[in-house]
Amino acid sequence: MAATMLAERFDTRSRKISLEELPIPDPGPGEVLIKVAYCGICQSDLSLIDGHFPASLPVVTQGHEASGTIVSIGPGVHGWAVDDRVIPSAGRPCGRCRACRRGAFTDCLDLQLMAFAYDGAWAEYHVAQAAGLTRVPDNVDMRQAALLADAVSTPFAAVVRTAQVHVGNAIGVWGVGGVGTHLVQLARLAGGVPIIAVDLNDAALERAARLGADHTFRADDPDLAAKIEEATGGRMIDVAFDAVGVPQTVRQCIEFLDTNGVAVSVGLSEQNIDAGPFLDFNVKRKQLRGHLGYKSQDIAVLAEMLSYGRLDLSESISRVVPLAQVQDGIEALATKAGNPIRILVQP
Repeated sequence: MAATMLAERFDTRSRKISLEELPIPDPGPGEVLIKVAYCGICQSDLSLIDGHFPASLPVVTQGHEASGTIVSIGPGVHGWAVDDRVIPSAGRPCGRCRACRRGAFTDCLDLQLMAFAYDGAWAEYHVAQAAGLTRVPDNVDMRQAALLADAVSTPFAAVVRTAQVHVGNAIGVWGVGGVGTHLVQLARLAGGVPIIAVDLNDAALERAARLGADHTFRADDPDLAAKIEEATGGRMIDVAFDAVGVPQTVRQCIEFLDTNGVAVSVGLSEQNIDAGPFLDFNVKRKQLRGHLGYKSQDIAVLAEMLSYGRLDLSESISRVVPLAQVQDGIEALATKAGNPIRILVQP
């Protein structure tokens, strides 16, 4: 193994990206060193670059959706071996809060986010805590595996944990880009019927239909309410997901809910939530729930689903760029060139 590695570095003060040769880190107690296979470019990476996401470090290596192979193991690590194919968790517990002190590490109140609070995986090698690793089954493509630690696990947790979607729920998904496309697929697997996709991008709606949406409607359609009512047989929507995170989309989610319906906000922005009139919200006993992240065990469930063919993420891989061209990938996602779901970096 060489002594140095190529890594992307983002200066949070100057907002400049550079590629640098850095010493390959040694794994400490409870850690492993991973040779990165692929790492996704996420909208939250762009939010840090744009200054919309608060910086934790003056300089950091970005990238938090990774897959790779263990190349060395630190002291005190059990159950893992060199050459194991793994997915690192995109966060690690603080070890200090009241949840961590009682051993509830997945409920950490001050979760340290990979690529924000510590170096990520837009690099040839990445040090990860062994406790957060997920094994990649031998028959699972490492490109698809890289998507699991956030791009798919966050929508999975939104569907299964926050919304608790079950068989027969009428589902609406506002915004069918990266997160929304996976919400459509996972809500269908959870038994949602019908699945309704809403967006302003016709190409995104066509893709959502290919991947499981039963109906696709434009958000600016003046007859949207009537079309949703017809699609649901008059009962409207049981669970609506806002994958955009702007007042207009969450307002539509809430507006078209059935009595006792639940809207789940998954998209993030600095704008304020508009839940509509109190009279409609309270009389129909509607709910609005916020969602963020996932539990480590969710990645293992998704890896098993890939292994058994229950889930196919091949269309989610829009492009693969070498690490030396990471800025091209960032620009493509920022401008939505080619309507990407996920662009992967290959070190």
